[in-house]
Amino acid sequence: MKATAAVGLLTDIWASIKIALLPTLKELIARPSLFFKPSEISRIFMAKVWAGGFGDGVDEGGRSTKEHLITPNAFGAVLDLGAGHGHTVRYLDRTKVSRYIALEPNTNMHSFIRKAASEAGYHEYDGSFVLLSCGAEETTKILTALGSVQVDTVVSILTLCSVPDPKKTIRNLVRDVLKPGGLFLFYEHVLSHRSDVAWWQRFWTPIWVHAFDGCRLDRPTDIYCAELKVEEENGGGLRSPWREQELWNKVDEPEEHLFWHQVGKFVKN
Repeated sequence: MKATAAVGLLTDIWASIKIALLPTLKELIARPSLFFKPSEISRIFMAKVWAGGFGDGVDEGGRSTKEHLITPNAFGAVLDLGAGHGHTVRYLDRTKVSRYIALEPNTNMHSFIRKAASEAGYHEYDGSFVLLSCGAEETTKILTALGSVQVDTVVSILTLCSVPDPKKTIRNLVRDVLKPGGLFLFYEHVLSHRSDVAWWQRFWTPIWVHAFDGCRLDRPTDIYCAELKVEEENGGGLRSPWREQELWNKVDEPEEHLFWHQVGKFVKN
């Protein structure tokens, strides 16, 4: 692996510091109690980074992939995990998607999501837009907020890298929140299949995870999804919940990329 690829993350870290450090410090000075809440500091820093241009840049970098994954497939009620600034709603076909449910625990980003949803034709006043501040792992809260009604499509864009206990979170979302016949669509950076790249991903993760709201470079999310097992309804053991599954690489992405992406389309039994 080339040294430039191994340390390329430093460029992103430095750019993030220049964008977000001063605004974050100003907020800490205005709210001193935050000094005792490191996880909230990380969320504020991440929100400042995203608002400072990273969000739009990351969205643009994955635009062609998301146009191929989300626009022709998402339908019905769509649950957007880790909605960020609401970029996903721009890829939804309004004639096929009746309801946009944005899940974003970082409340510093909520105003951006509301704006993006409104521009795409989804509104809270008519129920076509729902904004939830719980995490993807809190499936009971999600279902309660939705009146125990399951969704047709779950979309995860660069989110499962940061959820706690991702295997359990994915299993519960698929088993409890997604309807039979529903779609689970994801575009995630994952642990590389190359051992040299994976070594550097594991090296950088302890630093990256604290600065960027829990984001980990070393998660094999694609494998978690492909090898997922859920309980049989009759108590007969574990089985795959998938009727169909497709996994593919991001087009033209070099394998030495520390943010190596996989794309998935899964159909629930």
